[in-house]
Amino acid sequence: MDNEKNIVVLNQLVEINNDRVEGYETASKETQANDLKKLFTELQSTSRSNLQELSREVVALGGTPTESTKVTGKFFRVWMDVKAALTGNDRHTILSSCEFGEDEALKTYQDVLDNKSDTLTAGQLEMVRRQEQKIRADHDKIKALRDEKVSS
Repeated sequence: MDNEKNIVVLNQLVEINNDRVEGYETASKETQANDLKKLFTELQSTSRSNLQELSREVVALGGTPTESTKVTGKFFRVWMDVKAALTGNDRHTILSSCEFGEDEALKTYQDVLDNKSDTLTAGQLEMVRRQEQKIRADHDKIKALRDEKVSS
């Protein structure tokens, strides 16, 4: 295994989890709804847990976990700020923006699993699969909440 390649791939996942933490901090500021604030805190917790696990692995390989975020993450946060300003912190709009961010996280994990899995060890792959399942569950919560509010 090439440690440098492993570090690059794992840091892609660190980066998208950094995006999720910052995105949900922004989302939490944009809503007055206590139930959403609580949910956003839980979703940040998922990513913080992922970050700890990924960071330990990057350090064990001799690397440094990235502290940056993806351009799409920056776009997500700016878009959420603009939409919230234009819609008056509308619940459906905030949840739609969150789903956009969740879609980006899932795409990143799926890209690693589909195209870069040969770079990772069996243990790293298991970790990535487990994290992807947690993020998928978070995505489904956001989507269900968003859809529930549209139909009611």
